[in-house]
Amino acid sequence: MGILLNPNNIDFQRAINSEIYIDKSELIKYTNNVIYTEQQFICVSRPRRFGKSIAANMLTAYYSRGCDSREMFSKYKIAEADSFEKHLNQYHVIRLDMQKFANRSDTVDDMLQLLQKRVINELKQEFEINEEETDLTYILEGIFDKYSQPFVFVIDEWDCVLRDNKNDSEAQKTYLDFLCNLFKGQSYVALAYMTGILPIKKYGKHSAINVFYEYSMTDAKPISEFTGFTESEVKSLCEQYDKPFEQMKRWYDGYCLDDISIYNPKSVVESILRNNFGNYWTKTETYEALKVYIQINFDGLRDKVIKLIAGEKVKINPDKFQNDMTTFNSADDVLTLLVHLGYLTYNDNLAWIPNSEVAQEFINSIEDGGWEEVMRSIRASDELLSATLDGDEEKVAELIEQSHQDNTSILKYNDENSLSCVLSLAYYSARKSYTVERELPAGKGFADLVFKPRTNCHSPALIVELKYDGSAEGAIEQIKNKQYTDCLKDYSGEILLVGINYDRESKKHYCKIVKTRKDN
Repeated sequence: MGILLNPNNIDFQRAINSEIYIDKSELIKYTNNVIYTEQQFICVSRPRRFGKSIAANMLTAYYSRGCDSREMFSKYKIAEADSFEKHLNQYHVIRLDMQKFANRSDTVDDMLQLLQKRVINELKQEFEINEEETDLTYILEGIFDKYSQPFVFVIDEWDCVLRDNKNDSEAQKTYLDFLCNLFKGQSYVALAYMTGILPIKKYGKHSAINVFYEYSMTDAKPISEFTGFTESEVKSLCEQYDKPFEQMKRWYDGYCLDDISIYNPKSVVESILRNNFGNYWTKTETYEALKVYIQINFDGLRDKVIKLIAGEKVKINPDKFQNDMTTFNSADDVLTLLVHLGYLTYNDNLAWIPNSEVAQEFINSIEDGGWEEVMRSIRASDELLSATLDGDEEKVAELIEQSHQDNTSILKYNDENSLSCVLSLAYYSARKSYTVERELPAGKGFADLVFKPRTNCHSPALIVELKYDGSAEGAIEQIKNKQYTDCLKDYSGEILLVGINYDRESKKHYCKIVKTRKDN
């Protein structure tokens, strides 16, 4: 048993000793299936505080010959797998946290020398090796040739070198060459599992470690469910601790990985233990980390950020992203980085803000200047909602007109999509009390905006229909004729039908509000 070679299972024991632990042990079933196959090189990238280190500690506890973990895993799902006994504590495990080595070194060369020295010293205690040899790769090759005993590598924070040296291409190349020599074509590797924040495939022009299969926030199949907490897991926690699931979902859900709904694990746990809904994950890093990227204004990025804040989805192409934090050739590159950092989620070529916690971080990032028009609309959103609920048609038209004028850069001013985006932004504060959906299938068509009251919200539901060079009255008639109220399934109570018309010639906005009722 060592520190880096064949560690014990104490780090994983700490995780399962915690009051809240979600069983993700079936990840081991997947890694067992790929040992000594073409898929044995695994790189998992997730945002910070999404359980990467816990997963690495779990794999270490399971594979390491430095401990006996049978009892530890006996009550978890992996114990039911056919492969459980076959691989349990059967491998020499080399467990590395790259951030720790980086923190103790001035240069990448110093870091790699320290890493090799530490691992080699522990190898000498386990195997008979040449005392003069200082190259880790050569030593591992010799050990495997002599003893025929393979290694499992578990590496956490593998990409810290590339993030910390984001402008030093030579340092990056040195590090990647080391990893290439360590892994590529080496028979002594049974399994290599690396975790980081960013994928690895396209760091600059260097592809030295392209043997790895990548599982990221844009493509996590077939291990998507291990990225965070699933909806069923969160529902069970809410039942166990008597917490309102609907609020938990609004605050921390929204990460969509291959159609699986993933919750932020850090925030869910904190919320339950602290008995409060608040910003927990976003507090683990200053909002400046987000601000620096959304302030980059090229290729229409600003307009897309406004749409995101308004609750819209924007189309992106993540395939061009170079997987670093400095090479941006388009708005897509910036938005793809935000997906990997956890500020956006992605599915089917669309990106959006996942939940209320992250949405607040976007607001924090634009409050300090440069986004005055957007912030004016957001600050006026409480007044707009109140005017709508009061049936004050003139005030509603006035506030929407002001928001539209302030945010003319969104797409085109004279455009129905632009008006719809402005409406979503202008009603920003309504999300606290309502589930807001756009283009919702309803009756004989699609309702432009639907506001369904959340639990404990006693305000009426809203159905908003937009018209362009038509009339507000015509919008109301469309809601009635196409039976848009049918979209409010399981809802019973008062509904406000809100018709908004924008006249292109006068640039004036008009509003009509009609009360109706739906009884189940």
